[in-house]
Amino acid sequence: MKKQLALLLLATCAALLPAQKRLVLVDEDGSGPGGSDQMAILALLQAPDVQVLGITMVTGDAWRDEETLHTLRMLELTGHADVPVARGAVFPLVRTQQETRLASALYGKAAWLGAWGRGAGSLTQMGTGQPPAHLESHGPYEIPPMPEGMPTIKAIAEDAAHFLIRQVRAHPHQVTIYAAGPLTNIALAVALDPGFAALTRGLVFMGGSLNPQTSDPEFATDPRHEFNLWFDPEAAHIVLHAAWPRIEATTVDVAIKAPFTAAMLDAISKSQSPAARYIAAWSQHRYYMWDELAACAWLDPSIITKEEEAYMDVDLSHGPSYGDTLTWPENLKPQTGVRLVHAQMDLDLPRFQKLFVELMTRKP
Repeated sequence: MKKQLALLLLATCAALLPAQKRLVLVDEDGSGPGGSDQMAILALLQAPDVQVLGITMVTGDAWRDEETLHTLRMLELTGHADVPVARGAVFPLVRTQQETRLASALYGKAAWLGAWGRGAGSLTQMGTGQPPAHLESHGPYEIPPMPEGMPTIKAIAEDAAHFLIRQVRAHPHQVTIYAAGPLTNIALAVALDPGFAALTRGLVFMGGSLNPQTSDPEFATDPRHEFNLWFDPEAAHIVLHAAWPRIEATTVDVAIKAPFTAAMLDAISKSQSPAARYIAAWSQHRYYMWDELAACAWLDPSIITKEEEAYMDVDLSHGPSYGDTLTWPENLKPQTGVRLVHAQMDLDLPRFQKLFVELMTRKP
């Protein structure tokens, strides 16, 4: 009888203990204010069962230093100022802006150049006649006007790659790496610490394109092109060959099915939560929810209704397909150490939209 009472007491105590939070490190090219990059970070910060151990910044959609300030200011405005931010890579490992300009003249223009300029399609992508001021190109260390105001908090002194390694080593086999920009920081961490990838719970990244079904000319005419892998192909190659326990990719194929709609913005704007106020003020441009979908699909895997298992790599030829996504089935894969990737292809759109709105309207 005493043994049964003891077991009952233990079970009751266990039920009352708070569930252990899921740990994640966020690597982003956090252009801002607002937009997909910042809203994706917010989705993870706002999730009640998640602890964001830190945010690392990488040049991609914008330059690293500008992104860092936008991200720090977002954290202040939304009640998450205690989350550490580490600055990472300013430039890709190999690709250069000069080489990319030459390639554009030889092979045709890229629709989106990120920090390197507006690209051929960025005006239509944003659904406006003019690009927002914060998307105008400038030098890597120049800081344009900050519409949302300058942050008072600062990035930590530690660089992104060493910060990522330290956090994973401190929490072995517990941390998911969420990467939604070019993979430069992650590649540097892998190169510095060969055991880094295997010590995580896995990699979740926004990137890659297989065969998106769309009339959007950016992808209909170049179906294997995707910005994050394209901007730093060598980094993506390193990361896609590392010993991750599992790799999840939110591809162009699924992301173009998830628009940020006026109805979602209206619903979020009715809330007085800090996150909702931030989005209402700074996320007016409606386009695909690239990074938010990657974040929410990790929070709730049932959002993804179809995936394709493929072995993935990136074209490193420095020709017209430099940076394009390469994939193979099991029976056709090369003997180069390519890893299996769970490539997301379709989603439950209402479920995703509902979760995102709920997260943004939740008080921290």
